[in-house]
Amino acid sequence: MKKSFKHFSWLLLLLVPLLIVSGCGKSSSNKTIKVGIMGSDEKIWKPVQKKLKKEGVNIKLVTFTDYNQPNAALTNHEIALNSFQHTYFMDQWNKAHKSNIVSIGKTVRAPLRLYSKKVKSVADIKKGDQITIPNDSTNEGRALHLLQSAGLIKVNDSKALPTPKDITQNKLNLKITPVDAAQTPRSLTDAAGAVINNEFAAEAKLPNSETIYKEKINKASIPYINIIATNKADKNNKTYKKIVKAYQTEATKKLLKKYYHGLTIPAW
Repeated sequence: MKKSFKHFSWLLLLLVPLLIVSGCGKSSSNKTIKVGIMGSDEKIWKPVQKKLKKEGVNIKLVTFTDYNQPNAALTNHEIALNSFQHTYFMDQWNKAHKSNIVSIGKTVRAPLRLYSKKVKSVADIKKGDQITIPNDSTNEGRALHLLQSAGLIKVNDSKALPTPKDITQNKLNLKITPVDAAQTPRSLTDAAGAVINNEFAAEAKLPNSETIYKEKINKASIPYINIIATNKADKNNKTYKKIVKAYQTEATKKLLKKYYHGLTIPAW
């Protein structure tokens, strides 16, 4: 009996560490994964969040209000993933901040649009009118290329990311004013037009009827495909890939159509 009890005690001592390790592993797999998004995308991501929960993956949506926050939060490991930027923006951010953020999946194409509450077409824009554009370096350059495509200005084409200083022709003497991207919809009160990113146009509930020019979708726009991003060290994380797969579904395509009415186009 003594031998049997002693043998059982040794078994318990061996099993306890295994049980602890097993318990820790289970806890780790149920860890909440924080995903950074812009506020307007919450209605797209909520159903994804619900679907993943049924599959045993818990995600917490962290909403941001400007483009400077989500990548900083990602590199500081305050969030695990973010979904707000296009490839070009990510590349420029990495160069400027010496970070290693990478794409792990495509989401949408979101063409920039020139909106106006004062005129019905580009041809109606008058001499001296004000046009506001986003002031972050990537979207500022992109907006200037859009205005050039619309025939309103010409820029130095040798610059991948032109600034207002690189405008080489401005026959209408337009006042091109960079403002915070989130403020571009509000600027329509005073400006003749504003180049507005999709998420802020959606938040402001700007109707398609107020679009007077849209960015062309072609090979040149490929760098502006939006992505789900993470830190390079986590690019092969199986759970993160599962989140990408849960986003890239027919159900998400229907939600994009329902809420954005063609403003964004699925890119996967």
